[in-house]
Amino acid sequence: MKKKILCVFIGVIAMLFSGCSKKNKDTHYFYSEKELDKLEEYISASYGKIEYVLHEIESPDIHLDVMVIKPSEDQPYYKLVTMGAGAYKMNVPKELKSYKLERAEYVIFLPKDWNLESKTDEGYWPIGNLKMVGRLAMYTDSWLGFGHTISANEDSSPVANNTEFNSFVLLRSIGVDNQIVEPLSLRIGKKINFYQLYPLYQEELEFKLENSLDDLCEKIDEKDLDFVVNINRKNYCK
Repeated sequence: MKKKILCVFIGVIAMLFSGCSKKNKDTHYFYSEKELDKLEEYISASYGKIEYVLHEIESPDIHLDVMVIKPSEDQPYYKLVTMGAGAYKMNVPKELKSYKLERAEYVIFLPKDWNLESKTDEGYWPIGNLKMVGRLAMYTDSWLGFGHTISANEDSSPVANNTEFNSFVLLRSIGVDNQIVEPLSLRIGKKINFYQLYPLYQEELEFKLENSLDDLCEKIDEKDLDFVVNINRKNYCK
């Protein structure tokens, strides 16, 4: 995959979110059964066969499940895709309304030896942060899109003890054909975007915020832009 595919900037202003004050706490946002069927079919077509679902037991606002696509011969890594975040319509600035950026689902790729059943911080942080990101725009009455950055913790601490990653940048997601996964139109005016969580170190986060996503991508070696989480990858801004 080429850097120009991964780092195409569409003019969205980057944002750093920290802290959450929940909005609309008594309101629920769910897909219809028809929309769920269409979304599940699209995820399977775009990322591969869904082997199982990590169901959310309690859903106070949205019902946020995580679809699991197992490693394959061509793509030997796990793909985790949220299903439920896009039921909430984000508060996108008026000048960007025409881009249909109000709804999104989120994706992360993990090595084939990752223990998805682990409940430790070291094993669970990818799933936990998918869920955090999936609710963040709702809790802050804001929005998330391509190029936005998100801190995992308010104190900038790492996501877990097994890595120094402490934040993420949202990139366009890549599917089974190694091409960008295009937005899904559920119905007229309701489009679901797909964003990849790419983990960052604190120094990379600061560099990106002070410069641009393009500048950060230029610093990162192409082998480390394949989207599969590597908890020991090089820090390119240290």
